Amino acid sequence: MKHRSGTWRWGTALAAALLTASAVAWHATAVQALDNGVARTPPMGWNSWNTFGCNINEALIRQMADAMVSTGMRDLGYQYVVVDDCWFNPNRDSSGNLQGDPSRFPSGMKALGDYLHGKGLKFGLYQVPVDKTCAQYFGSYPGATGSQGHEAQDARQFAAWGVDFLKYDWCSPNGSIDQQVTTFAKMRDALAATGRQIVYSINPNSIHAKTGPQRNWGDVANMWRTTEDITNAWDTGQANGYPMGVQNIVNVTVPLASYARPGGFNDPDMMEVGRGGMTDTEMRSHFALWAILAAPLIAGNDLRSMSSATQTILKNQNLIAVNQDSLGLQATQVSNDGTRRVLAKRLANGDVAVALFNQGGAATTVSTTAAAVGKSGTSFTLLDAWTNATSTTSGSIAASVPAHGTVFYRVSGGTIVSPPPSTTTALVSAASGRCLDVPQSNTANGTQPIIWDCNGAANQRWTASGQSLQALGKCLDAPTGATAGSKVQLWDCNGQTNQQWTFNSSGTVSGNSSGLCLDVNGAATANGTTVILWTCTGAANQRWTRQ
Repeated sequence: MKHRSGTWRWGTALAAALLTASAVAWHATAVQALDNGVARTPPMGWNSWNTFGCNINEALIRQMADAMVSTGMRDLGYQYVVVDDCWFNPNRDSSGNLQGDPSRFPSGMKALGDYLHGKGLKFGLYQVPVDKTCAQYFGSYPGATGSQGHEAQDARQFAAWGVDFLKYDWCSPNGSIDQQVTTFAKMRDALAATGRQIVYSINPNSIHAKTGPQRNWGDVANMWRTTEDITNAWDTGQANGYPMGVQNIVNVTVPLASYARPGGFNDPDMMEVGRGGMTDTEMRSHFALWAILAAPLIAGNDLRSMSSATQTILKNQNLIAVNQDSLGLQATQVSNDGTRRVLAKRLANGDVAVALFNQGGAATTVSTTAAAVGKSGTSFTLLDAWTNATSTTSGSIAASVPAHGTVFYRVSGGTIVSPPPSTTTALVSAASGRCLDVPQSNTANGTQPIIWDCNGAANQRWTASGQSLQALGKCLDAPTGATAGSKVQLWDCNGQTNQQWTFNSSGTVSGNSSGLCLDVNGAATANGTTVILWTCTGAANQRWTRQ
């Protein structure tokens, strides 16, 4: 949804409804990324909305393009200049074609595209799949020029104007997931039919504030929003509220790593770097985390007046290289105790990028090991992405990290563990065919998992990182001193043996500390049955399939 001075409060109720089994019918199967020849790495560029909202015109966009070139951003990979909402003539022409607002864009949209292409840049536009754009929906801009019923016509118009990037924003409280998939796919297919390669960026309304999108949209789009709109703040103070601070968005996006691949990326929204509202340390974390999460790097600041500190962040070549790595992987979580969080991203040349992230309010040491991030060997080199300093280690990776800060290393040397150290799948009970599920996406410590109809949502996606099993940023945990019949639970990740699990050849999953197996209580098969720890028997209610 679009940024507004008001609120978008219907989203909370809608998200709650979408969590019900009847509202989500998606199986936990792999989704292939859209193969339309673009977005093989996360798109980079600039978007007009965060700073200017509806206050846009032709001269402003040209000035931003000029600044993108003069500051060297273009040469570092920033290429898409995206004109967001309010570029429209409120009325289509006599043939039903879209038009630019003649007072704001007197030279026309094709001329603007030609100007951007002449600068070695690419042209992006905003549109919606419903009848009204967000500005029109909220009454801050006249007209009703959405693409509903005009998909093929509008796609041809975009291609004729030389558009290279379409941001397609569902700005309506209505529409089931099935309806959204069908509608977004219409424009996907219409763009493909033009023969022009156009990055397709969507913002569905089926976003749950704690778990993100209710499906993997990789078969529909090149990038898809993971949360409600970003705001220019570190933390909104409510993880399921609107709008979303940087740390809130990270919490939602980290568990979605399995969705990202060349051609399709999770989109945690346009960046707020350089817009105030956060400290320099927080801005650096913002950019570093977007980089390691394989997020599109779409700047949202005024490029004409960037401070040197802002330029240093946005033009960090070490972080850009990690973001643009050809493998197209999103970092997976190695550990998280609620304050100290470690993310790792495997790179094409065998290196591993590691972010040591301090979510707390005071400086602390954040640490991991080469083995934990998927490296084997006895000697490794650490390149600090911010300082360019290098150091060597026999395996320890640690740093003192300021509050809300991120120390970022590129780890070289040794060899990559094969297979990769983390995978994200559903865990399907052999007895019922239902999935291991975090009820209501509740991330409170002590939450007991259940089985539920498989739906592919994030609260059924389990990441095996090392020997931990993680969902929604928390670890599967056996209570200290657990015995047969004890509940299994979610808890802050701490790396202890009661959070380590072994996948056995029999299909059972046993706790390294307790020796007990994940067991569907009483061999029941109904939705909502709790999962407990029990003496390993190999029975069907203890066998799990990764899908």
